[in-house]
Amino acid sequence: MSSRRIGTGWAPYFFLGPFLAIFLIFGIFPILFSLYLMFHIWDPVQGLGSMEYVGLENITFALEDPLMWTSLENTIWLAVASGVPQHLVAIPLAYLINEYLGRYRDVAMGAYFVPYITSTVAISIMFTTLFSTDYGAVNAALQSLATWEPLALIVPAENIDWLGKPGTVKPGVAFGGFWRYVGFNTILYVAALQSIPKDLYEAARIDGAKEFKIFWFITLPQLKPMMYFGVILSLIGGLQLFEEPFIITGGRGGPEYSGMTTAMYMYRTAFEFNDYGLASAISWLLFLVIAVLTWLTNRAFKPKGGLA
Repeated sequence: MSSRRIGTGWAPYFFLGPFLAIFLIFGIFPILFSLYLMFHIWDPVQGLGSMEYVGLENITFALEDPLMWTSLENTIWLAVASGVPQHLVAIPLAYLINEYLGRYRDVAMGAYFVPYITSTVAISIMFTTLFSTDYGAVNAALQSLATWEPLALIVPAENIDWLGKPGTVKPGVAFGGFWRYVGFNTILYVAALQSIPKDLYEAARIDGAKEFKIFWFITLPQLKPMMYFGVILSLIGGLQLFEEPFIITGGRGGPEYSGMTTAMYMYRTAFEFNDYGLASAISWLLFLVIAVLTWLTNRAFKPKGGLA
């Protein structure tokens, strides 16, 4: 049997060099530098020589700071409130698109993908306008519903200050995240549905199975690998949420910091208070939370008595 000899000259390294250099400078170096910085106090204006080793002081301060726990609670709340509905809506929506739209399937998928590729800043500004107290479309719609007598007792008579009260900021931010990513997850599930063997559906229909049972006992189990992938993406993305709450709350985190996420807290610590050591400690604590929750999600999707 003949074998092909792979060249060992400098050419492969020449072409890989630019990528490796960029990856090392903008990928690996910041990670290692933040790990080193976590144990120091540093004023970048005074240069690298101003670094002072403080041990675990930054980590201890972050863990004892109430705002750290408030931001972490907000982050987890937003990740769940935004992420779970995405999949609860995307799965049946993908099933309907795949089964009933036929030749219009690609048009629908393209339309649902538009929010995902739209600028996050534009989306955040749009939702800030929608939830505006005085001229927002949400309050205008509620006031229109209030004129209908059966809803007059339920719908508030006055405009709601959605972004000015602690209890309504997070739902507004979560809805913005849901709107942006539900289409992306829908496309993932449509792709997964198209890979399911048609023989399974044909056999079930021959046996007289109803559409709901086909969906519950055939479609959902076959979608489990894609569900795992989508949930992991939503979890990691939700726990790193920054742009939407930052713009919607004006960069302050909303009233009583009810819209402050951990990423926002880290940003303000670094670039407003110039405490890069503490910001690095916050980033690594957030990484630890993401790693633990990802592991728990993996355990939840792992078949009992089987391989992951």
